[in-house]
Amino acid sequence: MNWAKFFIAFIASFVFIFFFGFVWHGLLMKSAYMEIASHYRAHDDMVWASMLFGHAMMAFFLTWVVASFAGGGGLGTGLRLGLLLAFVFIGLHFIRFAVEPLTTTILLLGSIGDLLEIAIAGAIIGAIYKPSATTS
Repeated sequence: MNWAKFFIAFIASFVFIFFFGFVWHGLLMKSAYMEIASHYRAHDDMVWASMLFGHAMMAFFLTWVVASFAGGGGLGTGLRLGLLLAFVFIGLHFIRFAVEPLTTTILLLGSIGDLLEIAIAGAIIGAIYKPSATTS
């Protein structure tokens, strides 16, 4: 494991995942969430440390998976692995939809957002973690 590249890929994926989540969920999906606002914590009651920790965990383990299983493949391989892993998150959306009073808009937009977020994050990690070109 190349720990220097791993750390850089982790930081890059964390920054991307955090800001993508803010834009996608905090801005673009805000009106969908407001339809069932009583289901969620009020903005002032959100546990921000937990949110940061959750994003860091996602970025760390996504980086670990991509570096371990696609470390030599570059951007395309990271993208493909990210797409595959995104479907794990999408499955969780369907489970949440079954047991929580979520709207179909939240189900669909949340699924699309996770597909984009994790695929792009995987591509970022793959692009950073790929082996350096060797010269002869």
